[in-house]
Amino acid sequence: MKVGLFLATINPIATPEYIAAFAQAAEERGFDSLWVGEHVLLFDEYESAYPYSSDGKLVGLTGESGMLDPFLALSWAAAATREIKLATGICILPQRNPVYTAKEAATLDWLSGGRLLLGLGTGWLEEEFRNVGVPFDRRGARCTEYVEVLKRLWCDPVSNFSGEFHELAEARFYPKPVQRPHPPILFGGESDAALRRVARLGDGWFGFNHTLESAEECLSRLDAALEAEGRSRADLEISLSPYLQPSRGADLPHFEALGVERFVVLAMAPSVEAIPGTLDATAREYGLPA
Repeated sequence: MKVGLFLATINPIATPEYIAAFAQAAEERGFDSLWVGEHVLLFDEYESAYPYSSDGKLVGLTGESGMLDPFLALSWAAAATREIKLATGICILPQRNPVYTAKEAATLDWLSGGRLLLGLGTGWLEEEFRNVGVPFDRRGARCTEYVEVLKRLWCDPVSNFSGEFHELAEARFYPKPVQRPHPPILFGGESDAALRRVARLGDGWFGFNHTLESAEECLSRLDAALEAEGRSRADLEISLSPYLQPSRGADLPHFEALGVERFVVLAMAPSVEAIPGTLDATAREYGLPA
């Protein structure tokens, strides 16, 4: 079982020194990957319901908890490390320009020597979509189309695409990502629509805020979606995070028995000075070698 970590990219914790120190300490202790989320905007008040809390509100994040851009934060972490994988968990693709997203992702993969795991999702915060000028409706269809735009830019010598939301005409995109044909694309989300997207388009699934029981239920629905697409679990890499759910190292064999291959844990160090102790304790708990 591979064990990854969430990297805090929120204000005011995420200083340059913090990002570099956390990334180096994680790599030294044998963690497999660093994961960052994305919100370009946050709000003091919002009507949208956050799907991972009982009250529909972001846990521990206020309007002033602004998050760093995920690709820039991971690039900073990449410069401080050599091997650890760098993952978006998740990038809100449909509210972004797909060409610029392809460029940011390819640049990170290029500069890191092929370490990007691109986690994508459709988002939930309608107020954020509204303020970046993108319709919230049909974001699933937009996400699906934008994935094809990414692939055409990454894979084709000359890129062409004609869709409902975007067009490419005789476009040249270089450098290509190091990973070929492209970095692994993981989709987040637990809805039936999200799991169908994983089954149809994904190289992996990133399950979020799960207990053993909820993971088993989601994976059962994912298996059904994969079967409908003529695929199987063997075609995917399954990454999963308990996030704010209770978890222990002793839980890993149970998740592994479900087919989970990577377990991503939250280990929040409140300061640069607290990073070594926090990650030492986390490494011991989840059975990483000293």
